Amino acid sequence: MSAALRLDRAVREFVTVWIADQLFGVEVRAIQDVFPLRAVTRVPKAPPEIAGVLNLRGRIVTAIDTRVRLGLPPRPEGLAGAMALGVEHNGEAYGLVIDRIGDVLKLPDSDFEANPVNLDPAWRAASEGVYRLEDRLLLVLDLKRMLDVGPAGAVK
Repeated sequence: MSAALRLDRAVREFVTVWIADQLFGVEVRAIQDVFPLRAVTRVPKAPPEIAGVLNLRGRIVTAIDTRVRLGLPPRPEGLAGAMALGVEHNGEAYGLVIDRIGDVLKLPDSDFEANPVNLDPAWRAASEGVYRLEDRLLLVLDLKRMLDVGPAGAVK
């Protein structure tokens, strides 16, 4: 089989998540856990996107509010009923707070596109690119940027 033919068949596997009414994708290989948020403790003077910390099976996990990171309004019900994607970055454990989990999708690399030029700048900064699905756009989250928490609160 030729290299070009193998590249055409290359796929990426994503866990889809809903944040507000938008569908996002995170590569399966980057996710270590999916869990409901419970007993989140606020951290004094933390940047606004830090929802707090929690204990997950004996490990302290920093909860990142993806709505704040993306410039979206807060969840009307607060963190009640929210889920989190457990990921690791630079040796630290994080939970990306999401509204709900979706499906696992296998998408061909050949369908991956750059971010649209008219995409909101905060979203463009947090996205690696997009896949055009049948009825919507799937934005692929750039985890390194989403986890780059600083005093300003916006995605860098």
